[in-house]
Amino acid sequence: MDGILLQLGAGFLSVFTPANFVALTVGLLAGLLVAVLPGLTLVMGVVLALPFTYKMDVTAAIILLTAMYVSGTYAGAWTSILFRVPGEPIDVPLLWDGYAMARRGEAAQALGWTLLGALFGGLVAATALVLLAQPIARIALAFSTPEYFAVIFFGLSSVVALGGSSLANALISLFTGLLIATVGVDDTYGAYRFTFNVAILSDGIDYLIVMVGAYGLGEVFTRMQNGFQSAPLAAVAAGTTRLPRIGQVLASKMTFVRSSILGLTIGIVPGAGATVASFLSYGVEAQYGARRRELGSGIPEGIIAPQTAATASVGGAMIPLVTMGIPGSGATAIILGAFLLHGLQPGPQVFQSSGHIVYAVFASLFVAVIGMCLIGYFAARLIVRVLDFPEVIVSAYVVMCCIVGAFAARNNIVDVWLLVVFGALGYLAERYRFPVPPLVLGVILGPLAEQNFMTTMISFSNDWTVFFTRPVSGSLMALGIVTLVWPLARHLLRARPDAAGRR
Repeated sequence: MDGILLQLGAGFLSVFTPANFVALTVGLLAGLLVAVLPGLTLVMGVVLALPFTYKMDVTAAIILLTAMYVSGTYAGAWTSILFRVPGEPIDVPLLWDGYAMARRGEAAQALGWTLLGALFGGLVAATALVLLAQPIARIALAFSTPEYFAVIFFGLSSVVALGGSSLANALISLFTGLLIATVGVDDTYGAYRFTFNVAILSDGIDYLIVMVGAYGLGEVFTRMQNGFQSAPLAAVAAGTTRLPRIGQVLASKMTFVRSSILGLTIGIVPGAGATVASFLSYGVEAQYGARRRELGSGIPEGIIAPQTAATASVGGAMIPLVTMGIPGSGATAIILGAFLLHGLQPGPQVFQSSGHIVYAVFASLFVAVIGMCLIGYFAARLIVRVLDFPEVIVSAYVVMCCIVGAFAARNNIVDVWLLVVFGALGYLAERYRFPVPPLVLGVILGPLAEQNFMTTMISFSNDWTVFFTRPVSGSLMALGIVTLVWPLARHLLRARPDAAGRR
């Protein structure tokens, strides 16, 4: 333990050298900018930054990319909460309660809860990364495709519980999203599905188009129907981030703890990442939280759970990367490339051969989390002030960002038309009480679920029972099934006394 602390202390000294500190600051600002722009994903931002690290020192290069990764899980909350436009898939659960709080005039409080969730989750993950890297990585190494599919299945089933009063509508919305995710070329057999001889559809429908269209344009269409009569938010929010009181934080302490552990654990699983952690944490809060019945109406727990889990997943994803050379997410896959680019092979031996670099990266995670929150606290004021503009101007800005983001995804005008289609779909879903979250989740997680399911079937000779006979996957599948069945059983149990009373 003393040796770890000494190496971590040397890592902090390394972080605060001029070159490394400048790299960290630039990474934080770049990550915040990438997360705010709809259509420019965190992974895409890290990829774009990678060429600029070619001539950099290896420590500075890894610190820059890691700082981008950390801050990218936070700043998307601003547009989700204030504009209802998620910059990343991980930001979708934030708007369910965050945007509801903003419409009540509590935008400042919502941003404060977001900042606190990011700080808590980030510090917990950084501490776990230092203390538990090798032991936890050995457990994750036992995971295979059945466990990955079970995790995704549990995530899908948990979010179905957010369908409000109608489980049927939630399931219809989810299966619609899963159907959209099947468009394109089948990764396993190379067959074309639902492309209708349209060339652009052979590459599939990008989840960003669905997400930005259903939430961003869908909300603009709803505002247009209402004649842009909503009250300005900034006038009520006073244009600042308002941190919660200590008593309020203590009242939600279990949500912080539960979401941190869940985000850290999901982050360790290679391929899961912050998106699964964010959705799954919100779903678990909807099932087991103390105020689960109020979730979706604009309560702090609906912000704490996804934000804390998303930021905590960063440290979790770094664990298998550093100790085994296995990237835990899309962003860490790029960071792995940066390691290899500079002649450094992550793995158990890296602690002996290049321990000073590894612990400098560990220390940079602590500094990045705190720096991200400090920058975010003051930068959020400028974002809130934008809402002083008339709603029609803000909506025009949202439409512009949506169109630019859609076109930038593949540089094809067809994606812009698809954006409009899914904007109309999001508007109709809201109007006729079909929940949008399961739709978006199906599009995002559908390909991952299919890939892991097909790989499992091929690896285990089409034996579907493998999902239930392996301890970890069996437990997760059982929890997912209970999550699906419980709302229906609860409805039937409530209906029976009512029927008896009418007799």
